[in-house]
Amino acid sequence: QVELVESGGGLVQAGGSLRLSCAASGRTPSPYAMGWFRQAPGKEREFVGCISWGGWRTTYADSVKGRFTISRDNAKNTVYLQMNNLKPEDTALYYCAAGPSYGFITPEKYDTWGQGTQVTVSS
Repeated sequence: QVELVESGGGLVQAGGSLRLSCAASGRTPSPYAMGWFRQAPGKEREFVGCISWGGWRTTYADSVKGRFTISRDNAKNTVYLQMNNLKPEDTALYYCAAGPSYGFITPEKYDTWGQGTQVTVSS
């Protein structure tokens, strides 16, 4: 069974940057796509972006396009979410998730989830 652990969240001022990491351990499937989602209080879980197994393909939500970048290092079983020019509306609990195929933007297409890491952006 694969386990995902996110890290790197914190409190940052608007305009600042954070890099989240998602480390996979255990019996990691191969290949697998990775996605990032976020959930703010009182809101549904929202797609942020995803990356293919080889890292050559990425998809982003319009709300983060041009500010967020997803990358992965398969040798380290780690996926990253670089977040630049953060805005207060980016405040949420951020989750990484693993799934068998690339390109899905709905949570039910991913079968393994991390516990989440909190990102808070102050104005």
